[in-house]
Amino acid sequence: MEKLNLPSYPLKIKNSEKHYLIFDEIRKKYIVLTPEEWVRQHYIHFLLKEKQYPISLIAVEKQFTINNLKKRSDILVFNSNGTPDIIVECKAPSVKITQDTFDQIARYNLKLNANYLIVTNGLEHYHCKLDSLNETYIFLEEIPGYKI
Repeated sequence: MEKLNLPSYPLKIKNSEKHYLIFDEIRKKYIVLTPEEWVRQHYIHFLLKEKQYPISLIAVEKQFTINNLKKRSDILVFNSNGTPDIIVECKAPSVKITQDTFDQIARYNLKLNANYLIVTNGLEHYHCKLDSLNETYIFLEEIPGYKI
């Protein structure tokens, strides 16, 4: 898999009969290793190790409904009150991040109402904070670490 613009982590990878699998610390199971999953697992470890978010506050592929359509967030981080705080949309490194990607995560946030939105392909990372007063997003260099 491609080297990402994230710290390197000792990820558990194994070979099955048909493909490689990577262990997801959140779901506690092996998942088919795709380029997008490679990015997701690195970003999960980044949130856990670098930003110190508790594993108990992170959900992967959390399902929700928008206009009678079932959607899933790649990574959803809750605050200590149990409400969504951060939505992370992961793309494969080969996928260019475009306005469509931001539109997708913004639609998700109409339902989830998180404070921060992150879009990453593992090489580029975009971090936004919701400015509800001015109904806009402020781009940040990075997201804050976990605060108790």
